[in-house]
Amino acid sequence: MSVNYAAGLSPYADKGVCGLPEEFDSPEEVKAKVEILAQLIKDSRHLVVHSGAGISTSSGIPDFRGPKGVWTLEEKGESPKFETTFEDARPSLTHMALLGLQRAGYLKYLISQNVDGLHVRSGFPRDMLSELHGNMFVEECEKCGRQYVRDKVIGVMGLKPTGRLCDVVRSRGLRACRGKLISTILDWEDALPDRDLNKAEEASRQADLALTLGTSMQIKPSGDLPLITKRKGGKLAIVNLQPTKHDKHSYLRIHGYVDDIMKHLMELLGLDIPKWEGPTICQSSTRTSECKADVKPHQSVTVGCEGEKGGEETRSRGVNGHWGH
Repeated sequence: MSVNYAAGLSPYADKGVCGLPEEFDSPEEVKAKVEILAQLIKDSRHLVVHSGAGISTSSGIPDFRGPKGVWTLEEKGESPKFETTFEDARPSLTHMALLGLQRAGYLKYLISQNVDGLHVRSGFPRDMLSELHGNMFVEECEKCGRQYVRDKVIGVMGLKPTGRLCDVVRSRGLRACRGKLISTILDWEDALPDRDLNKAEEASRQADLALTLGTSMQIKPSGDLPLITKRKGGKLAIVNLQPTKHDKHSYLRIHGYVDDIMKHLMELLGLDIPKWEGPTICQSSTRTSECKADVKPHQSVTVGCEGEKGGEETRSRGVNGHWGH
């Protein structure tokens, strides 16, 4: 989701339709539509949100296909403007509003196409989040499946080795796993991670309301997941400035800046937007006290490896002093 990320991907011709004109509803239309959205959320039993690059533009990270998107400008032979680094980017109002919706019990699952790590750094519970295209801050052991959340970007993409080894102690503490750690960022030809995709598909089947924020839904299969909810009898609500691939399937479409829409929505729901006080790692939605506490650099949160019993959170040193999971 940045110049650096896009430049690191393999060449690929079919990047979708770029540079479509943006549409803006009138203030009166926005007010009426957000009131409808608020009622839909109040009435829903299982809300699932799908987030795209548009929710991070206010954090200084360019999108892909907007008027000033990475690929839109690339088609014109121009270079996009990148206003921050991944490490310095702060979660947007929308990121924090989604955390507020989750804590209030409305949002049951979050499906993201973004790789900027801002959902995780906002403190959104990782057990309620699928990052379908990877995370610039996460590397995974190819042997035991343990993931490590770092305080710096991993630096490689395309599921390539990062140069570090897994330090998980296995076999009753007799030895470390020592498996190779690999990037979780996908390249064009890479398949989506089974664990995240399966959870996203199941959440989409259970949902009675799918809300898409800042995505044109052009990339498959992630962009087609909201249609699962529609086919199961649920409703689809879309918030985006540009036309999307699935506009014709929507029950509600709102054309406006996503931060403005979410601010108004939270007011109508009577919910506060949590204040961001620094990068936070939350592994489990059931451990709210730890979710709300900052995990500072040079600390880590660890959970059981694939197949290990439990999954209790403990504090321990991360590899090279970074955050670990």
